[in-house]
Amino acid sequence: MLPGDFIAMKLTGEITTTSSALSEGIFWDFKKDQISEDVMKAFGFDYLLIPKVQDLFSSHGKVSAEVAQQVGIPENVPVTYKAGDQPNNALSLNVLEPGEVAANAGTSGVIYAVTDKLFADKFSRVNSFVHVNHTTDEKRIGVLLCINGAAIMYSWVKKVCCETLSYKQMDELAASINPGSDGLFVLPFGNGAERMLQNKMIDAHIENIDLNKHTKAHIFLAVQEGIAFAFRYGLDIMRENDLHPTIIRAGKANLFLSDVFIQSFVNATGVAVELYENDGSVGAALGAGVGAGIYKSNADAYANFKPLQKFEPTNVELYDELYNEWKKLLEMHLK
Repeated sequence: MLPGDFIAMKLTGEITTTSSALSEGIFWDFKKDQISEDVMKAFGFDYLLIPKVQDLFSSHGKVSAEVAQQVGIPENVPVTYKAGDQPNNALSLNVLEPGEVAANAGTSGVIYAVTDKLFADKFSRVNSFVHVNHTTDEKRIGVLLCINGAAIMYSWVKKVCCETLSYKQMDELAASINPGSDGLFVLPFGNGAERMLQNKMIDAHIENIDLNKHTKAHIFLAVQEGIAFAFRYGLDIMRENDLHPTIIRAGKANLFLSDVFIQSFVNATGVAVELYENDGSVGAALGAGVGAGIYKSNADAYANFKPLQKFEPTNVELYDELYNEWKKLLEMHLK
């Protein structure tokens, strides 16, 4: 069971799973749309280890009387939806059809693109999930790119040198510096091995420090730009795999609260961003509503779905130059 399966089991006493959950655990055969015989054979797993597989939007049991008394949920409330964090975030942003893309920039950074094509990156730098609305007849595959070191780099800088400053104050200082941070570059990969770097662990780096020129404001901007460049590097991997987003949707949370970061992101990637109030918790509520029949259709669920803001690229040529300088430093550390 994935954690969500386990929690549902504790609530209801019933054990189920979904094709999406199994795909996250790399147990799913996307071509045959079934549990992977190859994986089960390779590890000698008994099929009895796999719970009953059913649709995400279906009844996975009802809250038991004992649990209802313990946690204050009414007895017999149905559990009607379960999904992992990124498919769930995509659902919250109405990212359901081929070509639609979601992103977030918390501790780790993620780009999650929906496609109807089966493919595998030749270096396994991205991985595929069965998306929440996938069916045998209409394939919906979520292609996930993950950057382990994203906003954790920004929080680390705050923790070690600027605990008295708020993130808003850090952003205001960053906004006072010209793009490119006067030659200061940050590689934010200090949170373990990076799949998109072929599982290499290169650590985080602050490059080209000039003691007579660079200030904490430069560091704040360079960190945000470095994270944006990491997204660009990952997005280029997705482009190699024939995924070409024209717009990316994100919840207004984490680094997407910062206009400095968003502008660095859209300029570095060359892709516009739409911001929404929604987050994963909203996705869970929408999914439960669809599964319980409260919403009669996806259109009904997204009746009030409107972007808060849209950011367009404005300085792509400059950021291309800056990205290529950043990429040279990355490639030096990858050797």
